[in-house]
Parts: sequence; structure tokens; C-alpha cells
Amino acid sequence: MRLLLCIFLHLVGVIQAAPTTNTTTTTIDSFQAPSFTTRTMWIIVSSSVLTLFACIYSAIHPNIPSPKDSPNRILRRRIGIMIMALIAPELIVIWAMRQWFSARSVTRRFKESGYPSVRPEQEQSEKKESVEAPEQHGNRFLRFLHFLRLLPVVLVKGVLSVPVFIWHFLGHLVRWVKAHFSEQSEDHAWTQTHSFFVLMGGFMLYLDGEPYCTLRPDYILTLIRKEYIDAPTLTAKQIHDKNKGNAISKGLIMLQVAWFVMQLITRAIYHLETTQLEVGTLAFAVLNFLTYTVWWNKPLNVQCPHPVYWKSTESRPEDHIDVPNERNENLGLWILTPVESILELIGSPGIPTSRKLQVPTFDGSIKLEDSDKRVLPLAALLMATIFGGIHCMAWFFAFLTYQEQVLWRASAVAITFTPWLCFLVHLSPNSATVVMGLVYGLIYLVSVILYITARAALLVLMFTTLRNLPPDAYKAVSWTSLVPHL
Repeated sequence: MRLLLCIFLHLVGVIQAAPTTNTTTTTIDSFQAPSFTTRTMWIIVSSSVLTLFACIYSAIHPNIPSPKDSPNRILRRRIGIMIMALIAPELIVIWAMRQWFSARSVTRRFKESGYPSVRPEQEQSEKKESVEAPEQHGNRFLRFLHFLRLLPVVLVKGVLSVPVFIWHFLGHLVRWVKAHFSEQSEDHAWTQTHSFFVLMGGFMLYLDGEPYCTLRPDYILTLIRKEYIDAPTLTAKQIHDKNKGNAISKGLIMLQVAWFVMQLITRAIYHLETTQLEVGTLAFAVLNFLTYTVWWNKPLNVQCPHPVYWKSTESRPEDHIDVPNERNENLGLWILTPVESILELIGSPGIPTSRKLQVPTFDGSIKLEDSDKRVLPLAALLMATIFGGIHCMAWFFAFLTYQEQVLWRASAVAITFTPWLCFLVHLSPNSATVVMGLVYGLIYLVSVILYITARAALLVLMFTTLRNLPPDAYKAVSWTSLVPHL
């Protein structure tokens, strides 16, 4: 159904984007004097809104809901994630990157255990590895220098996200074609897809025929070794069968994002006016590339976990694993709390990292390697800088009023440098005084409020500045309408 809808929207977009009025005549040198077509306000808004929707809805891979969640609660949670993606898209990228780091660690752990034939003799060694190392409280200035040394690593990962996506897309397309034209035997080996599946709450422990708790990766290995559960025999193919997205549907969405970026580049080359709405959408599109790359193997919109049944009649699960209490959520609180989400993401000890029947949206329960822990905050700063920097590209754009221009500039600077302010406060020397603690807390609170206010102002200005566009904003390079897009 989603594929048919995408094809239909593509045909509608081609019809609407067909050349209408040829405002210039072509010359012998078509590169120096390209032919232009006229685009309408509907085309400007619809292309931007479709791309924006792909970035805040289709690109987000939510975790599996609780079996007790009603459709209304699932919808409210999804809307909350979309609102957070509009306000702080960098947080979504960091969420995806943290899950990718966690999935890589979980995959290595399961392969070393010999899954599905888990070797009991490795239990003691794995327990030692799972013990969290004490935090080293060294000179924070030296830690800051170490972070700066890792900045080129993050830059390289960001630049390589586009070719990595293309490689993933071609590889999955080849495997998809191969799966439809050849017979394949069932392979129960643990893959990256299994790791994403367990991290999103894919395995549910059943006790006496009722869902009891969501199984974390270390719980699965522990219970298998003690023979309280059987090793789940879920193959990667069966997980993909639960997936609501495939390489074709994801590729169509990425095609729309790539076309949007391409037509903005052509507008800059031929010195055509670009709207603030398109600049804001471009910022989302750039972050969307990295999100899709790291979430490529994560199943999309899975609604039901895979059941794993408790076998022992002499003991209960809480005797062997930590079973969290059921969290009572306020039905009226349908927007995710940003502060709590950030604390969950970084794995703060003050926030429960696992709920009984579902995994939190921003789960930080998996312990990361030291290098990954250093890369994540730098990646967050890099994403915030890129996102705010793209908004600063509209610094000298035409605005109807001087007040709107000043508000756009101030908001763009705020979302660019506010994360850096919080980062520098975090690296400042520790102070045992209550006064300095209150000062640091006040800086964090003001920064969050300033960031959310600036993001809201930019979202409003993206649409209010459309009321009186310059004539060049309605021109478009004719050949861009021939590129497939939605």
C-alpha cells in the first residue's frame, strides 16, 4: 500500500511539475542559458512539506509498543516523537547513532557466545565484561582536547554517510532480487537486524501465558545459559517479514530527499531565489541522510514482539534478572518530555532505562565503548552546528520586514551555538558548592528554553515568509522536473 501511494504521488508530482511557461529561449550553449519553467506556490509548499514529512515521520523507526498500549496511546506517542523531531532533529540522529553503536556491540556479544548454541563456559567472562568501569574523573580540559582530536572521525563519518547509504541500498536491492529468484535455507545466526530488533523491545518474556517483561540482550543470554528459556529461533527473514518498510520504499523516500537537495543546488548555481521554507527543509534533509544510513537494518513500525516462554516451574524470572516495575503514564501527557528523553538517551542513572512491557523511546541501557561515548557528544555538536549553519544560509535572503530578518538571524545563531554553550558548561571544572550547581542548572534550563523558542520561531517564519515572494522564486530549471520525485 505504501509503495502504491508513493508511485501515485510521484505521478502527480511529475504532472504538476511539467513545464508550463517557457520564460526564456534556449541558445546554442544550453549550460550558460538553461530553459526555465514557472513553478507555483503549491509546488513550492508541497515539495517541501513532502520532504519534511519524510524526515519527521517516515525516517523515524519507533520501538515496539507495549502489548497493553491502546491505538490511541501509540498514536499519541508517535505524534510526540514527530513534534520532538521538528523541535530537535539532532536528538533523533543521536538516538539512531546510539542504537547503531549498541546494535554493533550486541551483535559482537551474541556472536562470541556462539548463539544459538550458547556456550555456558563463557558466562563468567561475559559477566566480567558487562561490569561497568568506574568513570575516570580527570582534567576536563584534557578531555576537551581529546574530544577535539576525535572531531575528524565524526566529520569523516558524516561525509561518508551518503556513499554508505548508496552502498547499503544497492546491497539490499541485490539481496532482495536474490531472495525472490533463489531458494534459501533458514539461517538462525545472530545478525545486526536481530540486535536492532532486541533493542527496540522485540523479545517478550511470557509467564503463564501472559506477557511478563521485555527481554534485554544480556537477560536473553543469561536465561539461555541457565536453561530457563529456549534460544529464540527467529531468523532475519522472519524479522523482515514484520517490517513495514523495505529497500524499495526506503529508496523512494531517499530519492525524494535527494531530489530536493539537488534542485536547491541547481537554484544556487543559476542564482535563483530560494525560500526560507526550502532552506529549513534542507536542514532536515541533510540530517535525514545520516538517520536512514544508521537505521537501515532496523525494522520499521513493528507492532508485536516475538514471544519467549518461561520454562522453569521452580523459580520466577525476578530471581535471575532485574524486572522493572510497570510505569504508570499519564494519559494526558502525550508530548515526550525533552529533558527526560535526553537523560534516557545518555543512560542517566536517575532515569529508568527499561520498562516492564516496552523499551523507552530513547533507551540508554546498553553500555557503550569508550570511543563511542566520546563520539556521541561530538556527533551531537556537529549535527547541531550543521543544522543551525544551514539556517544561517538565509542570512541575506529577502524578508518582508526588518523584524523578521532580525528574528531569523537571532534564532539561527541561537540553535547553532546553544548546544556548544551546554557542552562547555559540561566540561567546566567540577564544583562542590551548591551555588555553582544552581548556576550550571540555570544555564542548562535557559539554554533549553532558548533553543525551543528559536526552533519554534524558525518554523513559523518558514511559512510566514511565503506571503510575498520575489519573482525569481517562482522560476525553476526545467530539467529538474524530469528527475523522478514525489
